[in-house]
Amino acid sequence: MSQTPDIKIRLFQPDDGEAFRTLNEAWITRLFALEDSDRKVLGDPQGMIIARGGQILMAIAGDEAVGAVALQRVDETTLELAKMTVSEALRGTGLGRRLMEAAIAQAREMRAQKLYLESNTSLKPAISLYQAVGFRTLVPGEGGASPYARCDIRMELSLN
Repeated sequence: MSQTPDIKIRLFQPDDGEAFRTLNEAWITRLFALEDSDRKVLGDPQGMIIARGGQILMAIAGDEAVGAVALQRVDETTLELAKMTVSEALRGTGLGRRLMEAAIAQAREMRAQKLYLESNTSLKPAISLYQAVGFRTLVPGEGGASPYARCDIRMELSLN
């Protein structure tokens, strides 16, 4: 696995909205269907995530966005890890793990006690990464109803 030292991970800036949308639409439309919930979040990440107490991290190579991950506020102690993606050309380089580690650090800085996520079991590399950093699979029904038809697994990570 090659490293990606020239890629910087930083907080979302207002002009990152288009890159955040484009990166996420690419993987979602390649594997699934873009849903109304996706369109709402990707169309207004500032309003739907950051203004509601969340945060977005962007991976930047030079002046190009090559990855992203969102932390959406669920409640005072819980953040949802969402919209995590790495550009196709950089998959398998360790950038996903770097984004995950940065998201966990950011969640702790935001004083979250728990990270929650929804995914699909067909995304094997992603599920393996989540398990590797300590996420546990929730029993069916735990975590409530998902706004996404593609969701067939929910996971949680305690930050305590």
